[in-house]
Amino acid sequence: MTTAKHWTLEDIPWDRFDRSQVDADLLKVVKAAALVEYNANDYAAYLCNVFHDDDDFRDASIGWAEEEVQHGTALGRWAMLADPDFNFEDAVRRFRQSYKIDVQAAASTRGSRAGELIARCMVETGTSSYYTALADASDEPVLKAVCQRIAADELRHYKLFYTHLKTYLGREKIGAFRRLRIALGRIAETEDDELACAYYAANGAPGEAYVHARHSREYMRRAYGFYRPYHLDRAVGMIFKACGFRPRTFLFRIAQILAWRLFQRRAHSLQKAAA
Repeated sequence: MTTAKHWTLEDIPWDRFDRSQVDADLLKVVKAAALVEYNANDYAAYLCNVFHDDDDFRDASIGWAEEEVQHGTALGRWAMLADPDFNFEDAVRRFRQSYKIDVQAAASTRGSRAGELIARCMVETGTSSYYTALADASDEPVLKAVCQRIAADELRHYKLFYTHLKTYLGREKIGAFRRLRIALGRIAETEDDELACAYYAANGAPGEAYVHARHSREYMRRAYGFYRPYHLDRAVGMIFKACGFRPRTFLFRIAQILAWRLFQRRAHSLQKAAA
């Protein structure tokens, strides 16, 4: 069986870049996203430590990180087209000075390997829906092409982690509600230091101090504005699958409605705080 060739930077239609279609808020969140994606090798190092005796998963983690780094490179290149004053390499250095993960950890911070894989599924759920939302929101042809490719990758990465999750669930008996608690815990971390630091490193003015609450709010209020209900609907389906709940049920529909209402409430509070 032949494995499909992954896209490269040369596959992006850079010559179609249209500066007149660059959205200022999109540009700011893309700059931040580029830094997070580009930092994936640290996460791969952490995962290789946690799964130190699972060669298949270690190899998969390294391949995953290579694709994530390419995402960051593509987004960073677009950001420099959109803003010639933006220096991606300098922003990466600032980000790495501000934010670090414990790559030496010998065990998962989620309490088990299955828990770690649930958390990874949540990350890919979020990024798949996020880049789909950015692609749908952008009228700039190059950014749309980049985000569509990244969204497809993130969906494939979800399937990768979910496949390994099923293996570990056979060894570690974690019920659906415990899995849900882990999933919701990881989702809540969306507003932790990583994205706030990335936003600061990418968009902060010279001499500006990092203030978590302010920079997190500035990132999240922009990012939330690009979502539509159908983006969250698919995300809820992916969460249900990872947690072991059946989709297309009454509970599933309630979860979709509740997720959108909570999302709108949070978006409104972020906008109000900014005003």
